[in-house]
Formats: sequence, structure tokens, C-alpha cells
Amino acid sequence: MRIATWNINSVRARADRAVAWLESSGTDVLALQETKCKDEQFPHAVFEAAGYEVAHVGRSQWNGVAVVSRVGIEDVEVAFADQPGFGEDGPVVEARALGATCGGVRVWSLYVPHGRSPDHPHYAYKLAWLEQLRRNAEGWLEADPAAQLALLGDWNVIPYDSDVYDVTAFEGHTHVTQPERDAFFAFADAGFTEVSRVHVPEEGRYTYWDYQQLAFPKNKGLRIDFAYTSPALTDRVTGVSIDREARKGKGASDHVPVVVDLED
Repeated sequence: MRIATWNINSVRARADRAVAWLESSGTDVLALQETKCKDEQFPHAVFEAAGYEVAHVGRSQWNGVAVVSRVGIEDVEVAFADQPGFGEDGPVVEARALGATCGGVRVWSLYVPHGRSPDHPHYAYKLAWLEQLRRNAEGWLEADPAAQLALLGDWNVIPYDSDVYDVTAFEGHTHVTQPERDAFFAFADAGFTEVSRVHVPEEGRYTYWDYQQLAFPKNKGLRIDFAYTSPALTDRVTGVSIDREARKGKGASDHVPVVVDLED
């Protein structure tokens, strides 16, 4: 079984590209982030014609997450328990988390809040969001230590200095602050393993390149897309890859897929 995560950066603009990648890569389950559409706008037909079922949550032209699967979709949840909200006129639970069981694996597609700046309310929201997700994840494992869980997505955290082309460029900004990094590593303390680090440990294996200033040709990237797996699922992981080729060509997303292979 092959599962993957990909910040698609507008699924309506890249549905054909996503389906072509699914078919060429042989991926069974794909967690998508930043679909940037309402539920009724999602291009279901394109995926369904290729044999994939879709679960999606999106409420505006921002955020949005989905899981597409050709091995079934069951028990869909459009947010985790007590997921924090954000909004200037009062907290709103955003479309940033969707869980579904696919082929016996509980897959969560996650789009972690950006944070904007360390002195912005969105930063506190980001930390609270990660903390509540961790509490839920810890609870899922306590309830079932043999659970097959995958927490996939765009985490908007740069865990190590080597995960960015120049860490000094982020001085005073989000993604590299110690509280964010601590919140990210807390999932390992809860019993999960970030398997892309295990299988793709080299420096410079980025998952995101900005569209501006020739960032991709200059390899000025970030590693911010990750896959945390529960102990039982970690035991099934045979390999992980980062598909840099998906960033090439006209109309590419600014992120690339992170692919996790599982033994049956």
C-alpha cells in the first residue's frame, strides 16, 4: 500500500495534474492540503473517473483538506476533537484537518496554521492547534496501542536548521522558533515516528519552494511536509520518498508529494 501527502495549492487548478501523478506513482491514498475551495466546488468527477473516492472539507477559497483513496474511505471526520478556531470576529474552526480510514489505516490530512509572525494572535493559535492535535493523537494511541495511524500534511514547521536553505533568513519569523519546534517534536514524545526523517535523512531534501525569485532553480527550499506514524504503522513502513520532480513544469504546486510505502 502506498500513501502520500501533498499540499496541492488549489485542487481546481491542479486536479488533472494530481490524478496523473496518482496514476503514474501508483499511490493508493493521498492526503491533500490547501484545496482552496468549498465542498461543492471540489472536482470530484476527475478523481472518481480515475477510481478514487474523495472526502473533503472546505468552506472558502482558503485552507481546505481532503483524502482521496482507491482502497475505500470510511468514518470521515472533518475536524479533530476540540480543534481550536481562529477569527477576528470570534473563533471559527477552519478546514484544516480531515480524518478517514482507508484500507485499514486511519489517515489524517493536516494543514497546520502558518502563525504569520511570533507576535501575532495566529502564532498562539498555531501552538494551541498543534497541542490539541497532540493530545488527540496521544489519546488515540492510549485507546488502541495497535492503531494504524498516519498524521500527514503541511506542518508549517522547520524542525532543524538544515531543513531550510538559509536559517538566518527566518530570524524573527515563524516556522523556526523553539516553541514551534517543541510542538512538532512533542508528537515523537507521544509515541509517533516522523518516518520521512528516518528514510530520507539527508540535508537539502526540501518539500517546498516559493514561486518567487527563482527559488526552485536555486534550490532555496524548506522541508515542512511530514508523515508521523503510530508504532504499529511505523513497523509496516518500507520506504519514504520526496518526489522533487512534481515541482517541475508549468502549473506545478509550490509543494511536492511525500510518499510512504507500507507492507501488507
